[in-house]
Amino acid sequence: MKKNSNVKKLPKTTISKTQYAYEYISTKILDGDFVPGQRIIIDQIAKEIGTSTIPIREAIRNLESDGLIEYKAYSGAVVSAINETEYIEILSVISVLEGYASALSARKLTEKNLNELMKLNEQMHQALKQFEFEKFNQLNRKFHTIIFEKCGNNFLLDEIERTQQRLDRIRRSIFTLLPERARQSIEEHQLIIQLFKENAPLSKIEEEVRQHRINTIIAFQKQMRNKKN
Repeated sequence: MKKNSNVKKLPKTTISKTQYAYEYISTKILDGDFVPGQRIIIDQIAKEIGTSTIPIREAIRNLESDGLIEYKAYSGAVVSAINETEYIEILSVISVLEGYASALSARKLTEKNLNELMKLNEQMHQALKQFEFEKFNQLNRKFHTIIFEKCGNNFLLDEIERTQQRLDRIRRSIFTLLPERARQSIEEHQLIIQLFKENAPLSKIEEEVRQHRINTIIAFQKQMRNKKN
């Protein structure tokens, strides 16, 4: 799932230099071209995309906030390693929270909501085809938010938001390890939408949404084992 290695110069009329640098570096990380622990050479990237080092440095600060890059003594900016344990623990908790919230919301979703979910799922498919991983994750977040925000339980919503914020620190780098999982996720979304349309038992909806998240954990653990063997 690699992008074309040909370097594309900065499209100055359509995107800011900093944003382009952000997308360029993050895509390199998400595609696996930049691996955990690899040093980010600012001058080299500036040359590759045809800009000064200033937007590169600004982009790196944003990527550091997102958890994709960290600064290390004597090395400077390097690609962050994924905290495997933290990722699994957070996703395990959010699978339970979102599963329950989705069941509570199921009968409150309107036809307009369901149409929006289908549209978002198609947009995720297109984003994946274009290697737009940041957009993919934003759409994925919106997809699930539309579902559970109608649960009517403010405490539950607060807990989901707090847990989601912790997950956001590391989730953006996860699909580079699990490209097949990203595609499967879209298929599972379609099944979840169908369950809503059919007014499936709430227990079934809760189970499927929870399993949707757990499937990512399973794929992640499998990939980690393969890397270590």
